[in-house]
Amino acid sequence: MKTKRLGNSDMFISSLGFGSWATMTIPSRALERALELGVNWIDTAAVYGMGHSEEVIARTLANWPGPRPYVFTK
Repeated sequence: MKTKRLGNSDMFISSLGFGSWATMTIPSRALERALELGVNWIDTAAVYGMGHSEEVIARTLANWPGPRPYVFTK
């Protein structure tokens, strides 16, 4: 997947990210698949399921063998 520089930073992020609001109902396999396809950033916020989203992300990334994605929060 193509990446693009984020502003003036040294980060290069994929054109698509993984929006974790739906992790309340979508299993971690969806996040794993997104990472397999080249997505390298995850959007989350504490209000997404009162922290449940972050728990799913943490469990998934703990076992993820690939490059660590960026996790952006609000």
